[in-house]
Amino acid sequence: MAVRATVTRFPIDSDAQEACGIPWGLTVTPFAAKDENGQAPVYGSDGHLLPRCENCYAYFNTYCELDQWAWNCSLCGTLNGLSSEAIARYSRPQSCAEMMSSFVDLEFPLEGSEEEILHARPVYVAAVDLSSSEEFLELTKSALQAALEALAPESLFGLATFSHKLGLYDVQGPIPVVKNVFIPQDAEGTLPIELEDVMPLLQFLAPVDTCKDRITSALEILRPTTSWERTPPGTGQELDGVLMGGRGFGMAMEALCNYLGSEYGNTFALARVFAFLSGPPDHGPGQLDTRRYGEQYASKGEDADRALLPEQTPFYKDLAAVAVQAGVCVDIFAVTNEYTDLASLKFLSIESGGSLFLYSNTDDSTLPQDMYRMLSRPYAFNCVLRLRTSTEFKPGHFYGHFFPDPQYENVQHIICCDSYATYAYDFEFANNVGFSRHSSEQPMVQIAFQYTVVVPPEELPGSELLSSSRGKHSIKRRLRIRTLQYGTARNLNELYDSVDPEVVLSLLVHKVILASLEEGVREGRMLLHDWLVILTSQYNEAFNLIQYKNGSSSIMGQLDVTFSQCPQLQPLPRLVFALLRNPLLRFHEEGVHPDYRIYVQCLFSALEPSSLHRAIYPVLTSYSTPDKQAYPRHSLSRAALITSGSPIFFLDAYTTLIVFYSSTADPSLPFPPPHDCLLRSTINKLKQERCITPKLIFIRGGQDDASVFENYLIEEQDVNGTGLTSVMGFVSFLEDITQSVLEYMK
Repeated sequence: MAVRATVTRFPIDSDAQEACGIPWGLTVTPFAAKDENGQAPVYGSDGHLLPRCENCYAYFNTYCELDQWAWNCSLCGTLNGLSSEAIARYSRPQSCAEMMSSFVDLEFPLEGSEEEILHARPVYVAAVDLSSSEEFLELTKSALQAALEALAPESLFGLATFSHKLGLYDVQGPIPVVKNVFIPQDAEGTLPIELEDVMPLLQFLAPVDTCKDRITSALEILRPTTSWERTPPGTGQELDGVLMGGRGFGMAMEALCNYLGSEYGNTFALARVFAFLSGPPDHGPGQLDTRRYGEQYASKGEDADRALLPEQTPFYKDLAAVAVQAGVCVDIFAVTNEYTDLASLKFLSIESGGSLFLYSNTDDSTLPQDMYRMLSRPYAFNCVLRLRTSTEFKPGHFYGHFFPDPQYENVQHIICCDSYATYAYDFEFANNVGFSRHSSEQPMVQIAFQYTVVVPPEELPGSELLSSSRGKHSIKRRLRIRTLQYGTARNLNELYDSVDPEVVLSLLVHKVILASLEEGVREGRMLLHDWLVILTSQYNEAFNLIQYKNGSSSIMGQLDVTFSQCPQLQPLPRLVFALLRNPLLRFHEEGVHPDYRIYVQCLFSALEPSSLHRAIYPVLTSYSTPDKQAYPRHSLSRAALITSGSPIFFLDAYTTLIVFYSSTADPSLPFPPPHDCLLRSTINKLKQERCITPKLIFIRGGQDDASVFENYLIEEQDVNGTGLTSVMGFVSFLEDITQSVLEYMK
């Protein structure tokens, strides 16, 4: 569980918080195996016996004062009695995880019989769009072959297809058999028959270990639905070859969730559905009107940046709730360059605990690699995340792909959570008093994360491997708790020195995404610009860099917009500039596809701060040879390339990795870099650490098209997207901030 705060020294009171201009909050990556310093939790058992505060329900931790019979809560100060069992436990402190570390992971007893627990198996279902091209299906088949290699042998796998009909495949017999149900064309329609009556669920779900070859055979027979089959007979359009629609995605997903839900808690504890989509749903319930994306904005005078971000129907948000109730998590893989309205579809994935992937074409898609990577890493499910604080402050907003508990405040449910998934909170003071100035009473934060994992049989202790359960997965419920103590800043200088700019960026990204969705992209840009203006003016006042002349509004002194006296704030103007140039906040008329914007929103709102930093402001490194690094970091400008004099540059933009050889590089330097060099090993390490597969591009300056690399050199691009200039870009952005600060301070 990695936790990073925007400031490691908290503002002393609400006045200090307002005066500093820095968002106050933190990010948490709850299922990360280690904390932000690389430390693993101390593992233990009997999580249900951990004492809890009678007042605030916080868990006992190493910061609590403990005497023989009682303990003081480190969050609210309440004195709590100890049970006789706890007194006996704590008389042997080295035997209790919670006495050894403030970061613990404790096993929790499960409810239900041992036999039911041991019978649960991982379940995966692929739902493949047949209203597609041969190229799309070939890519999907490759992805599913990769998935079969990554799945545990005891897993159950089901194959379904959808078009104007829903197909269920039985691969447990000698040859694959498909049974189809027609999907009604009407948006209010229902399936004529229950899927359980079409094919019993346990006939549909095949064991991977015994049926892998037959699943592969079933994949090989998948073919696109032809235009002739999709054209309704008798319409007079049978011969024109026009695709008449027939992508009944919404109905197919709803039917599969209900189908799987009948065995939730019995056959499986979590089912994952992989939905492969080649275009917008246009048939039956959940069909989307893609005409809203087009030329009509010019005639209506409508703001496309605002109109294309909200969902056009609540169908998929409601369907996500159905999926959650059925124990189903949906991952959407959209392979399309046509408008598919991911603004409406995204809820089905992110609110059911899944992921949203977008690939603009089949040629260089990393779908198979992403599929294998996603299924190879561990994940937790049925998670509950709870953040508690000491009494002086409280959580304000929460950000991330979870849904709040309808009954309890500050409790979030996460259906499925991997080791990369990150969530954010911001804080506010509970009263006007603020924190105590005595060092004995420091701000406290406690994060509790209760989760379930499926443990393969080889990871179970020998005592748990009953002869009847050998070869079967086991379900474990665990409770991970992290308790942190923070300092307080005595003045603004101390507070600014404790800033973590990457976490500040994370909270800013969450806030501008929220503003964009509610008010439009223009509003998101204004919010970000105004925040930097206010921060800059408050910093200048705090460091007494400017004075007002004789009580008038005219200002004396040199305005500092680069935060030269505070190293921790110096990256922020560049990060804000880069965020304004990012597709997240660029205007529709600049050619940002609305589906790509939605994909970027979903990706960025789940990334941990260091990854998000690279995605917003890529890391540019130079090498003198493929085996020797020259400089670890350059600004993103042509001037930096020219002045460095290095022949090789490596750019890490998180989703894309580019190796660029300058046109003046020595021709004897090997291109592309050899597999056993330092640069290649750096690339391979970065690829291994990513939650998605970055695209790797090699460019030889002067011979290859270098535009994809040059587009990342944003510091010479105008912030409003008016193209490339020689002296504009970041420099003119700082001049604009200077003028805005002067206006603000008048």
